[in-house]
Amino acid sequence: MKSLINKNIILGVTGGIAAYKSAEIVRHLKKSGSSVRVVMTSSAEEFITPLTLQALSGNRVSTDLLDAESEAAMGHIELAKWADAILIAPATANTLARLSSGRGDDLLSTVSLAFDGPISIAPAMNQAMWKDNRTQENLENLQKKGFKICGPGSGEQACGDVGLGRMLEPLEILELFSSSFDQGNLSERSILITAGPTQEPIDPVRFITNRSSGKMGYSLAEAAIEAGAKVTLISGPVNLEPPPNCNFVSIETAKEMHEAVMHHVKSKDVYIGTAAVADYRPVTFHESKIKKDTDKSSLTLQLQENQDILKSVSELNERPYLVGFAAETDNLLSNAKKKLKNKRLDLIVANDVSNKEIGFDSNENEVTLITNAEEKVLEKQNKKKISKKIIDFISSELT
Repeated sequence: MKSLINKNIILGVTGGIAAYKSAEIVRHLKKSGSSVRVVMTSSAEEFITPLTLQALSGNRVSTDLLDAESEAAMGHIELAKWADAILIAPATANTLARLSSGRGDDLLSTVSLAFDGPISIAPAMNQAMWKDNRTQENLENLQKKGFKICGPGSGEQACGDVGLGRMLEPLEILELFSSSFDQGNLSERSILITAGPTQEPIDPVRFITNRSSGKMGYSLAEAAIEAGAKVTLISGPVNLEPPPNCNFVSIETAKEMHEAVMHHVKSKDVYIGTAAVADYRPVTFHESKIKKDTDKSSLTLQLQENQDILKSVSELNERPYLVGFAAETDNLLSNAKKKLKNKRLDLIVANDVSNKEIGFDSNENEVTLITNAEEKVLEKQNKKKISKKIIDFISSELT
């Protein structure tokens, strides 16, 4: 279940006897590297306490749609934006009916309506309820809407009946659920990604740098790995853990990044340059710390231009599909189009870094994908979702 690493998962728990198994599902999700937030229906609280699931998940359990504290910030919408996927286990017959009809009268159904990603459900009910024509009609309707059905299994039920309707065991559910992330549309492709800032030293304690958290580049690396690509990530100094299953190269300066890129770019299918590479570096590195001169109110630094990494890659005889980023504060689209043309890019991703809601250090972004043939706006959402859509776009361009 490697595909669950670094995923944001909402676990919906509804009112069936199988709710006791939800604690084990949370435990396995956490063990697999996911972040978990639990949403419980009021009837689920009759079978298992929110405190149990809060302790296991490490996050507050959400139960009420009309919670004044959370809804002041539109809590159900924020949950839907946060999640990469929703798993509802157990999903009772009543839950299937509510989801099928599109009702939004409790927190779980409302979050499901607001969510635009994959939703999986693990049915759990009496065998007679499972066989009922109305339940089967609801199930068929949900499948048409794209819901993934995990189970049910067959066996002895709490009421003593034997037959289909029993919820699958937690590990069986998670094996099916994790396949939601196995897209594989970049299988056998190799991708080189740069991320983070570079640091150009002035003296042993000072340097010139550009603002960059690295979140976009690292999210793109995760999305590409999920899509089946072999990923090399070259990163400047950031406070992020490299994604598992990638070839990670750590650098500090623009010169080091240029050398690393030109070494690793050979035979790559795609190059994505998200790094905020410093345009200039000091001509002279001072071996000792520059001391403040009380007789002078200013200090002059002589700078020289760093090599343009994107330009260097674009000039290769056998160049990969080339993706650049334009972080602009003014004239976003016109400046991005100039960069697309001047650097001979196949795709440029333009984002307005003057907007504090989507700018530096934010977990969200809003970008415009620009090629020579089209423009596509990806509206504001978290960087993980933006990254997946960028990777999907690149994949479509390669086919």
